Amino acid sequence: MILGIDTSLGTAVAAITPDGEVLADEQSLNPLGHAEVIGDLLRRAGSAGPAPTHVAVGMGPGPFTGLRVGIATARAFALGRGIPSVPVPSHDGVALEILLHGALTDTDPGRFAVVTDARRKEFAFTVYDGIDDDGLPVRVTDAALAPRDALDDRLAELGAARRDAAAVSAAMIALAAARALGAGRTLAGPEPLYLRSPDVVAAHAPKRVS
Repeated sequence: MILGIDTSLGTAVAAITPDGEVLADEQSLNPLGHAEVIGDLLRRAGSAGPAPTHVAVGMGPGPFTGLRVGIATARAFALGRGIPSVPVPSHDGVALEILLHGALTDTDPGRFAVVTDARRKEFAFTVYDGIDDDGLPVRVTDAALAPRDALDDRLAELGAARRDAAAVSAAMIALAAARALGAGRTLAGPEPLYLRSPDVVAAHAPKRVS
């Protein structure tokens, strides 16, 4: 069983089999309060099947605090169980869901951009075009930020239809991880995709104590 966790928007936890059967799919759409709900969601999803063999974790893009909760939880759970954690770009999970829906409905989404609210009058976006032989979304661009007023023009330049996402499916994060594992691929590095620096920074010099 593969456990999926994502906190880039709301809080989502899911459990799937390696072939994609969804055993549990728990979520809270509240963009805040990740730490307050993730433990309960994790308990419910973790009891839906056999002991997990991997933990897939959405790496963003997303806000600093939200991502930190999900990634820390996934790593702690994996460490406690002695199993690997598998990083997945959160936008890949959204893209995979769009592409699978297109396959089921016999419609081609064409080139599209997954767009999520990055706050501060900015959006995060990643452009995709189709699905590859491993069943994974083909990423045309890495995740990037754009001002709200400039986003549509930027996507027009890239020839991508806008697909706004209000939630990220943890089941799709887990499925992307399962397919990557099966193909021997790595979808993301170990560092979160914050896209901007945190608000709080260290002082340039230590304060003098007298």
